[in-house]
Amino acid sequence: MTGQAQEYDFFPAHVVRTRRLGPTMLRVTFGGGALRSFAGGGRDQSFSLFLPQPGQDEPDLPYAEGEGWFAAWRAIPADRRAVMRSYTVRAQRAEPPELDVDFALHGVGADGHAPSGPDGPDGPAPAGPAAAWAAAARPGARVVLLGPAVADNRSVAFRPPAGTGFVLLLADETALPAAGGILDWLPAGTRALVWIEVPDAADIQDLPAPAGVDLTWLVRAPGTPSGLLPALRSAELPDGAPYAWIAGESGTVKELRRHLVRERGVDRRAVAFSGYWRRGASEDRLREEAYARPS
Repeated sequence: MTGQAQEYDFFPAHVVRTRRLGPTMLRVTFGGGALRSFAGGGRDQSFSLFLPQPGQDEPDLPYAEGEGWFAAWRAIPADRRAVMRSYTVRAQRAEPPELDVDFALHGVGADGHAPSGPDGPDGPAPAGPAAAWAAAARPGARVVLLGPAVADNRSVAFRPPAGTGFVLLLADETALPAAGGILDWLPAGTRALVWIEVPDAADIQDLPAPAGVDLTWLVRAPGTPSGLLPALRSAELPDGAPYAWIAGESGTVKELRRHLVRERGVDRRAVAFSGYWRRGASEDRLREEAYARPS
């Protein structure tokens, strides 16, 4: 997968270091010479991350197959083929070439292991393969990224149109890295209302909030519904044309979008939304549903 017109390419990389950001979040820094060509567009730049299965030294991913890589990867037995997950670039540096990627460690305790209680391996919320991998990742661990070879690529969703009067950002912890990337990118003087929900007060981060940005953190108590919709319902929005970016749990994202479009009268074309996960469904299940969906 090479060539100047190629929008995406594969980038072999390795773990440089890890840093715990809070009870729920872990930052993994990836490095490697191939990342010099990773042309991230900032904001909510997403990519596919391929991880090895337990016991493997590197992901089993036939990316040398070129355009036939996906069929070849799908043909590998599920317990051997590389685990594929979608993530957001939190930060990128040119020299040395590095990417920071923040993982939400759902199902992983503060000690880096899945809890043994009712929410552990035998309960309703076991750690997924990516969270388990990240919690155990050590420098040198090998991965492969499928990401942008050009900065203006389709995997950047945050694109406020000309004439936007103010920006709305609503995110849960899974979308926190993307929200942070957007805040880093916002032009000076942009008017923005931001709500970010996390499961623990210790997960609150020091994000940029220059003049014009009103950032509110919400802490979701265990077993309680998201507080994002009540916060948005009670908010007084500024005058002007809004542009909204919403990401997180699919059901909550749909409710937020419905409120903006149906109750606030926001143009649906001015609402970018993405379900990063769905309550009760693994990413593998969601991908299988997508594969089975008629094209």
